[in-house]
Amino acid sequence: MQRTEKQDIYTRITNQIVSHLEKGVRPWVRPWNAEHAAGRITRPLRHNRKPYSGINVLSLWASAMAQNFAAPIWMTFKQASELDAHIRKGEKGSLVVYADSITRKETDEKTGDEIDREIPFLKGYTVFNVEQIDGLAEVYYAKAAPALDPVARVEHAEKFFAALGAAIRHGGNRAFYSIAADAIQMPPFESFQDADSYYATLAHECTHWTGSKTRLDRDFGGHRFGSEGYAVEELVAELGAAFLCSDLELNLEPREDHASYIATWLRVLAADNRAVFTAAAHAQRAAEFINHKATEAAAQVTTTCAA
Repeated sequence: MQRTEKQDIYTRITNQIVSHLEKGVRPWVRPWNAEHAAGRITRPLRHNRKPYSGINVLSLWASAMAQNFAAPIWMTFKQASELDAHIRKGEKGSLVVYADSITRKETDEKTGDEIDREIPFLKGYTVFNVEQIDGLAEVYYAKAAPALDPVARVEHAEKFFAALGAAIRHGGNRAFYSIAADAIQMPPFESFQDADSYYATLAHECTHWTGSKTRLDRDFGGHRFGSEGYAVEELVAELGAAFLCSDLELNLEPREDHASYIATWLRVLAADNRAVFTAAAHAQRAAEFINHKATEAAAQVTTTCAA
């Protein structure tokens, strides 16, 4: 029964992502929650404002897009009840997953000794967006203040990427990560339509940068443009950029040069209903790696200045 539920969870979430991709829509490009006070752009948040991660980010972004939710906050039926609120009649919840493991005693076939075997499992549960719930405190529904001028450089994003320590070069009209040079090439800042587009593109290339053998050593076995391995790496980079832009409160605009990957992603997901889980996990690791490096570098600067 547990195995069937696990397979069903993989299939349900994969089908949710596929349904958007089939319409030419990437559910990780999210303009809908710009209206909410919890953040101009944000990852989905639990009732206690802690962010979701990995595949749950994609699943809840897709649910928010499908139902046109502006609020990024989600909670279970029980959590809403504990806040003296209630789910409106007829509202349909959204699936999130929880990964854990259990330990079982088994007998080793070779030695006859009793050993502990760890068995991983995936369990799903249902959450509701706060826009589906009545009776919550006003802070859960609050609207955002007007955004700042979109063409100005964003100071916290400038400091974040500078602290990362990646070799970032500017010039030309293409953005890419060079494995041979271990460097990111970016067009000039002024050539982008707005600041957020520049940082979103930089976040994408920084995610590629994490795949180096000296960092996360990520390799899907395809370095040829147009191959499935190449497309999967691009999916990881897109999701990594989406996660980073969410953390930095930046808008993520869809890159037109990546629209051609959608057909390949659909083929990959049709062949393997765990592929999007794998891509999301790699993107989560890349975002965590980048956040850690940037935060660590910034802390060293602060310590040096204090000394």
